[in-house]
Amino acid sequence: MKHAVLGFRAHFGWTALVAISLEDGFPQVLLRERPHAEARGFISGVRAEARHLAYRAIQSVLVNLQKQGYELKRCSLLLASGRPLPGLAQILASHALIHAADGEIFREALLHASKRCGVETFTAKESDLLERAVHALRLQPDEVARRLADLGHPLGFPWSQNEKFAVLVAWVSLCR
Repeated sequence: MKHAVLGFRAHFGWTALVAISLEDGFPQVLLRERPHAEARGFISGVRAEARHLAYRAIQSVLVNLQKQGYELKRCSLLLASGRPLPGLAQILASHALIHAADGEIFREALLHASKRCGVETFTAKESDLLERAVHALRLQPDEVARRLADLGHPLGFPWSQNEKFAVLVAWVSLCR
């Protein structure tokens, strides 16, 4: 019996599938398919799972903070700065829009989970965050950056831009 190998390149909701075999040392395509999940059903499943994971994460933090003597008052979320997303067909046709939509699903899940946990939410667009921080914190931009960097020293590497922005949106929400 001859050997065959499958090759995949996965995308959001679908994958390129190719089966090959070697003939005289060269690949021969035996089969080519593009299996995909029905997009709306697939997205609905992802959204439900994201909501479940977000709820578990927030609930776990809420309990952990209570054990330390803190009451979780607010969840602060950094929003994308881009335009509203187009329809599903346009999203599925664009790799960049798929990533944007993926982020929207998780942001929505975090807002939903916060509400389910009875925690107030605060949101800010990433493009507005530094300006809002400078105003709310009454600090110059370089001082904001220095303080954010300093916060990471006791935590060790990595202290990425993601964590710094998460701290900043939470810090701004505390100054409202």
